[in-house]
Amino acid sequence: MFRVYTALILLGVIWGSNFIFMKWATDLISPAQTVFLRVLFGFLPLALIAWRSKVITRKQLPHIPHFIVMSVLATSFYYYGFVAGTALLPSSIAGLLSGSIPIFTFLGAALFLPEERPTKQMALGVLLGFAGIALSARPWQGAMGASLIGVLWMLAGSLSVGASFVYARRFLSPLKLPPLALATWQTGIAVITLSVLIDFEGITKIATNTKAMWGTVLGLGVLGTGAAYLIYYFIIEKLGSVKAAGATYIAPIVAVIIGIIIGEDITSLEIVALVLILGGVLLIQTGKRAPV
Repeated sequence: MFRVYTALILLGVIWGSNFIFMKWATDLISPAQTVFLRVLFGFLPLALIAWRSKVITRKQLPHIPHFIVMSVLATSFYYYGFVAGTALLPSSIAGLLSGSIPIFTFLGAALFLPEERPTKQMALGVLLGFAGIALSARPWQGAMGASLIGVLWMLAGSLSVGASFVYARRFLSPLKLPPLALATWQTGIAVITLSVLIDFEGITKIATNTKAMWGTVLGLGVLGTGAAYLIYYFIIEKLGSVKAAGATYIAPIVAVIIGIIIGEDITSLEIVALVLILGGVLLIQTGKRAPV
């Protein structure tokens, strides 16, 4: 289990560092273009490794409808929600809000996974988590608070990827397909759909800033997408959807630390919101019903 939890921590660190890379990219190109580049540079190394490993087979073709659903829930829409939200928020606040992913995973698991029935402790965790979300959004400050649209985009992305954990657990884990195959199908389909949907005008502006370009290619693409998905499917298979989503409680901490380092204004409100969200996630993680 040491290897599994090491992978969980690594995934949280990778996800937490993504927000500053998104911020750099959206200063130059659109959120949709940022998502496309992220998925493309995540897919290319996956496809190369999958080809050399011969993990993509014709027997997987009947499962394409599941791969399409996952390409939307855990790639295209999830990434767009987070990129669009991060473009409107400080990277630390965006990262903080990403901590809501386990809360949405819990709600989905409670509805669709009988083996992961909720407990009172887990329900209390959800309430604490949403209190933290409300505090970080600061709606009472009106226009002076966090961008409401940015917060809603972050929550939409969190809902999407939270649902993907549940969907993967219910429909993909029983298939026992190699994690590399699942990640390659998912990102490959997303590359195709995004190629059709987005406007490429101005996308080359990313090359005018070396920091933003390599942050997008390596930080968001190779590590944040390619490597992250291999780890993602591995921990879902080993830990289940609710506990696997625990990687996301590491991400807000990493994002807030990076925000402090780069000089973003982190107030006591953000710290309290972070504690509430992480406290809620901890209650969810430790409140799982014992097997009968």
